Amino acid sequence: QLVESGGGLVQPGGSLRLSCRTSGFTLDYYAIGWFRQAPGKEREGVSCISTSGYDGSALYADSVKGRFSISRDNAKSTVYLQMNSLKSEDTGVYYCAAGVLKIATMDALEYNYWGQGTQVTVSS
Repeated sequence: QLVESGGGLVQPGGSLRLSCRTSGFTLDYYAIGWFRQAPGKEREGVSCISTSGYDGSALYADSVKGRFSISRDNAKSTVYLQMNSLKSEDTGVYYCAAGVLKIATMDALEYNYWGQGTQVTVSS
């Protein structure tokens, strides 16, 4: 099970930290991805992180590079997405997903388990 939290309403330029708490499996062995879906648009990959046993490396969509940061705390079974300098175009429902793969990818089809999502709204 994956449960996202930390979404909300924030002004442009503000920050939010999303959390993805996992249970029922050992996070150490799973890559984690963050995806988002804006109204009327297709779901897109935001960021992902490989397993710590591989190298724990992260990937970012070009649109969020330098503003978002993904991290994982396997001991707490939680993955975080720190979002800074938020823009109106970051608005959407954010989902975390877990995949049985060492190397993370932005391909949603590679992920086996999904959370219910948390709403992020960036507006003045």
